[in-house]
This record gives sequence, C-alpha cells and structure tokens, in this order.
Amino acid sequence: MPGAIRFHEPGGPEVLRWEHVEVGEPGPGEVRVRHTAAGLNFIDTYHRSGLYPLPLPSGLGSEAAGRIEAVGVGVTVFAPGDRVCYVHRPPDSYTEARNLPASSVLHVPDAIDDETAAAMLLKGLTAWYLLRRSYPVQRGDSVLLYAAAGGVGQIAAQWANHLGARVIGVVSSDAKAEQARAAGCSEVLMADEPVAERVRALTDGEGVAAVYDSVGRDTFFASLDALRRHGTMVSFGNASGPVEPFALLELARRGSLYVTRPVLFDFIDTRAGLEAAAGELFDVVGSGIVRVGVNQRYALRDAARAHADLEARRTTGSSVLLPDA
Repeated sequence: MPGAIRFHEPGGPEVLRWEHVEVGEPGPGEVRVRHTAAGLNFIDTYHRSGLYPLPLPSGLGSEAAGRIEAVGVGVTVFAPGDRVCYVHRPPDSYTEARNLPASSVLHVPDAIDDETAAAMLLKGLTAWYLLRRSYPVQRGDSVLLYAAAGGVGQIAAQWANHLGARVIGVVSSDAKAEQARAAGCSEVLMADEPVAERVRALTDGEGVAAVYDSVGRDTFFASLDALRRHGTMVSFGNASGPVEPFALLELARRGSLYVTRPVLFDFIDTRAGLEAAAGELFDVVGSGIVRVGVNQRYALRDAARAHADLEARRTTGSSVLLPDA
C-alpha cells in the first residue's frame, strides 16, 4: 500500500506520522495520481497546528506533480502516463499516490519539470491572485512585498517586476536580501527595521500602492502605515498569527485605504477559472520570465523536518517532498 504522512492531533512537527493508506481505484470523474514530488507550503503548518482546523485524522499538502496511473468512468481528457500537477483541497498531497477529481488536475507543459511543477502551482497561483486580482499591479506602481525571499515572494517579485512595478521587499537576513534582489526587488528592507518609515523615505513620502503581507498580526499596522492614499492592504498569511479585530476608522484616518483577506480557491472555483489562471502562470514560467527556485528537497518521510525548517525560517525559495528520496 502507498505510504503517506498523517496526523491525528494538532501540534508541532512531531505529530506527523508515516502510515500506509488504502487508495483503491478512482471513482467516476476521478484520476489516480502517482506522485513524483509534492510541494511544501506555509499553509501546511497552519493545518498541522490547528490554526486552520481539519477533521482528524488528516493528511497534509495541497499541491503535487506526478503521473496518471488510472482514470475513472467519464474521464476523457487524461490517460495513464500523462504528466500532471494539481492544487486541491482537502489537503492530502503528502502521499505516494491518491485519487482526486479530474477537474482539479492540469497537464504539465513539456518545458516544466515535475519538481518545478510541484513547487510552483499553489505558490504561483497565489502570486497570480495577489498581482492580477487582489490588487492588479500597474506599470509604475511601487508595492511592498513581505517574505520576498520565500516561495511565493520570489515568484511574486519576478512577476511584479515584469509587470513594471517597483518592488520593495522585506526579508529577515542578509542572505535572503540577496535572493530578493535577484528576484527583482529594487530595494530590500530587514524585518526588524521601521518598515513604514523606510517605505515613506523610499517613495518621497507617498507610500506604496499595495502591500502584500503574509506575516499577519505583527506587521498589520506597519503595513497600513506604508500605504499611499487609497492604497490596498492584501493580507494573505498568518506567519506571526492571525490579524486581530481592528476599528474601520483606522483605514479612514490613513487615507481611505482598502483591505482584503483573499483565499486562492475563491479565484479558481471553476474549471475555466483554474485553467485561465494556470495558463498565465505556465506562460511566465515556461518563457523564463519567472524562475522557480527549488532550494530544498526532503524525503516525503521527513516531512516533520521540513516543517521544522520552514517554521524556523531556514528555507528560501521553494521546497519539495520526494516520495522516492
């Protein structure tokens, strides 16, 4: 039977267990995918810790790449042997094989290898909805991007730079600053700096058009203070904890600001929407406009170590879990 990572109670990385699971034949409209690589994302730690509760016991992981092993009744667009990738919920990509709806699966373009496909889809589609939907970047905009050396950050920085934006990145170390600059950030700030003050100085007092903030509670008001009049605060992560309730007057007194808390699956809730978004992502990656750096590789069985490294900020760029490693 295939092996998989499971957890039976919320907690730290130590709750993750390697277990054997029954997969079976795919049902109507489903495919069975044998994974070659699974993506590692910060949201996986939210699921494991209980910040985003799941019915237990549960698997983890929302994205992977691999090959079709079998198709269910009614599936016509996929065949055994096809190279595919997916982003899907409920989480269960930390496994050697699984069944899932064919409507969640995408063919991998020939120009993109399996590890890159597994590492890029959730993070790349996150960058897509940030830059193309939550606040559509315009040429000449200045934007502030937290965790600019992370998986989402490096993709978003390159993409925003391609769209003509000036990207100001925020990172936690000198080494990560170098990676953020290489990804297209024109200026890079350290997380322990007075970020809002530095942003004002860099923009002649105006502030940025948008802030893309994955940190959450600890940076929320500094992010608001960094915005220009009518600027948009896009809060899309909780690395420091969820943002606490605040008075709407905080937005009024800072210049009639906008705040949004988007979730990827609200942007790809139809097959047409998923294909359109993935098509844009595949185009920028396949053409070399955006390069996806797979900087860490872990055996799937070592998912607990991967989570510990991720939460300790020991990773940069993207990471993958390899079933055969």
